[in-house]
Amino acid sequence: MKLTRFVADGRMHPAVFVDDTQVVDATGFGQDWNEEFFQGDGIRRLADWLMAAGKLAPRLRLDEVRLAPAIARPSKIICIGLNYADHARETGATPPSEPVVFMKSTTAWCGPNDELVIPKGSMKTDWEVELAVVIGKRAQYVSEESALSYVAGYALHNDYSERAWQLEGTGQWVKGKSADTFAPFGPFLATPDEIGDVNSLRLWLSVNGEMKQDGNTSNLIFKIPKLVSYLSHYMTLLPGDVISTGTPAGVGLGCRPPQFIRAGDVIELGIDGLGAQKQLATSRECD
Repeated sequence: MKLTRFVADGRMHPAVFVDDTQVVDATGFGQDWNEEFFQGDGIRRLADWLMAAGKLAPRLRLDEVRLAPAIARPSKIICIGLNYADHARETGATPPSEPVVFMKSTTAWCGPNDELVIPKGSMKTDWEVELAVVIGKRAQYVSEESALSYVAGYALHNDYSERAWQLEGTGQWVKGKSADTFAPFGPFLATPDEIGDVNSLRLWLSVNGEMKQDGNTSNLIFKIPKLVSYLSHYMTLLPGDVISTGTPAGVGLGCRPPQFIRAGDVIELGIDGLGAQKQLATSRECD
């Protein structure tokens, strides 16, 4: 299945992709795609609902709806830095010997095609296409051998970054990663059976039609079982938590000279089997 959500009447509504052009409104299922849903065997219950009452649920064309983040805001967005050797090299860093972990504020959560709002004072807003993993059940001290059984599915994530706030002065990664609209997620969460080999997915990103990133998950330094197991030894992973697994080479910081996002830029990105996103960059000064 491909789970998604859309905005109508000022509210988020759960939905499921029927095909590439339409979704079924799953409001009648009675539950959002949140921690309780994943913990409570929600995917199996949703499949049963789709085979019964869901057959009568409204169908909506994708060009008629605004997609929301594909799942409800998680308790944690956990990100992995420098997880592609080519990206580590372009930033001048040594590929790490163990996962580099940082957090991203959940207030950055937004829909796949929402506007990117360049933060007030930002001069170095950057892009990062990433494969995201969503946890399906509570995980503590998980072995690598069993780690994939804790995965609910996969999605596309753009890990936007403000490089000056992240790296310069007293910069900190979480500070540079957490501005509003810095975590577009979706267009859908794909259950593992939809994907095939998650270790062989092309991921790409363009700015104003110019390809900037073109990589493959086969080049991940630390694969998904390692990441789930590793993180579960340092914190409890809750159902619906998101792990963003890192980005390949081609970020603005790595260009010579560096290139950063300006108002009016159009950022498009995608991953094989996980759809695409499109964001228009805007600049909004605030009091």
